[in-house]
Amino acid sequence: MQDPVIEARGVSFAYRAGSGPGSGSAKTPHVAVRDVDLAVRRGEIYALLGTNGAGKTTTLEVLEGHRAATSGTIRVLGGDPADRRRIRPRLGIMLQDSGLAAELSVRESVALAGAVSGRRDDVDKLLDRVGISHRSRTRVAQLSGGEKRRVDFAMAVWGGPELVFLDEPTTGLDPAARDALWTVVDELKADGVTFLLTTHYLEEAEKHADRVGLMHAGSIRRQGTLADLTEGGLSTIRFVPPGALDDIPIPLAGTQNGLAVIETTDAQRDVAALLAWAAGHGHPLRRLTVRESGLDDIFRALGHEAPGHEAPGHEAPSHEGANL
Repeated sequence: MQDPVIEARGVSFAYRAGSGPGSGSAKTPHVAVRDVDLAVRRGEIYALLGTNGAGKTTTLEVLEGHRAATSGTIRVLGGDPADRRRIRPRLGIMLQDSGLAAELSVRESVALAGAVSGRRDDVDKLLDRVGISHRSRTRVAQLSGGEKRRVDFAMAVWGGPELVFLDEPTTGLDPAARDALWTVVDELKADGVTFLLTTHYLEEAEKHADRVGLMHAGSIRRQGTLADLTEGGLSTIRFVPPGALDDIPIPLAGTQNGLAVIETTDAQRDVAALLAWAAGHGHPLRRLTVRESGLDDIFRALGHEAPGHEAPGHEAPSHEGANL
């Protein structure tokens, strides 16, 4: 792997007994992250997805240096993420819950975060870029949830850091605001900025992420490009049955809402065969659609995997040249 900005091998994190999320009065430690291997390349967008409680936010907190790993090794931007003096000027972080000071204005909040970062930027231009300039003199306490997220985002990308962590960045944003945020992310990526993010919006990961990691029960079960993850998955062909289907050359999976359904691992072959059959019999194929398997299908399957199970097709991150 060339020029990785995040390298993690065998990283685990366990909350003390009774201190983990949802642990209640448990007398044993809660292992939130288990043997995570992860490598993020410079200039890419890596999306960490998973079921609720999968360990995504805890993984980010460990990689950010906010929590010390129970075991394993981590290098972020070439060193220890807990070395704040070294890493602060190079890193931007958008937490799931930032805890903005209610009495400060939007402009004051972003300017303060910028001063702490050690990077330079134009606060007014940045607020305009993220779509919150019209509220620049409004106190944080008077903002909506979506407006606060835009302030959080502005604070994270102030001054163009090398690496940005985004934890559920578009939660609470309307569709137009989500699109605007992703426009800025894509622009910064084009300038060489690296992003590691979590999101519950699978379509965002499909559209914007270069690679995706899928977490369940504290472990990364699969990771790779969208093509890697969906390779070998089922595609679904649907159409209105043109009369009897007794001689159709492809096995049917059944019918759904009045449509014939075919499930296949080779959609191109079976669509060609279906069209040839329809043409040979003079059958019109109305409402013909082909849907390839996507992240949502893989995501749903995660919930049925036992802890410690690694799904076929898992791409282990390369550690070639890494000094862990």
